[in-house]
This record gives sequence, structure tokens and C-alpha cells, in this order.
Amino acid sequence: MRVYAANGTAIATAPATARRAPNGTFTLGQGEQPQAQSAALALRTLGGIDALIALQGIEEPAERRRRAVKYGRRALDALDELKLGLLAGTLDQGTLLRLKSAATDLRDSSGDEKLDQVLAEIDLRVAVELAKAGMA
Repeated sequence: MRVYAANGTAIATAPATARRAPNGTFTLGQGEQPQAQSAALALRTLGGIDALIALQGIEEPAERRRRAVKYGRRALDALDELKLGLLAGTLDQGTLLRLKSAATDLRDSSGDEKLDQVLAEIDLRVAVELAKAGMA
């Protein structure tokens, strides 16, 4: 692949060089005047910022599926914790908040139709339990 100069990044000009005097202080050369800071130098990138942002939004199907499975497991763990708290009579507000937090992640599509159906059933169960607790 050949890269042409027009697609490269712009080269910034080097500032005036400062010299260290023998006593440890900095001085400018005799004939040099301090240069005013130029307007913001715009660096050109190969594809532009828009291309980089677009690339960040692209994710592989395996990554989406893995994330969806993680969210589903987290919701099932929260439902299990809710069940144990109800049976022991020690249900606290933190358990319900974790369940509500897990419910927000279940609505993303994984790309796998069967996995999405399972996640929808888990989401329904979470919604029912939150409605029973009055946190719908």
C-alpha cells in the first residue's frame, strides 16, 4: 500500500529553541523574537475522525452474542438472588436495584434469533418481579 503526502498528517512547525544558560536559567537567542502562537494547527488524518467513530461502532456478531449472554447471566443471577432473599425473608433494596439494572441491558439485540427469544423471556420475568416489588 502506498501512502501519498496529501493523505499524511500535517507537520507542525517547531517552536523557537530555548537555550540553557550556565547558571541554570533559560534564555532565547539574541536575534530571535518570541513567535506568536499560530492559530490551531489542524492535523489531517487518513480517514478523518468520522471514519474512526464509524469503525468503533462496528462490532463482530460473536462479540454481540458474548455480551448478550453475559447480560442474560447477570439477570438470571439477580433473579436467583431475589428468590433467595424472598425465601430467607432478607430481601433488601440493593437486590431490587441490581435486578432493575440488569433489566436495562437485556433489550439489546444479539443477532441470534434464539438467544434473543431467551433474553426476551428473562426480561419478561424480570419485569414481572419488579412490578411485584413496585419498582416497574
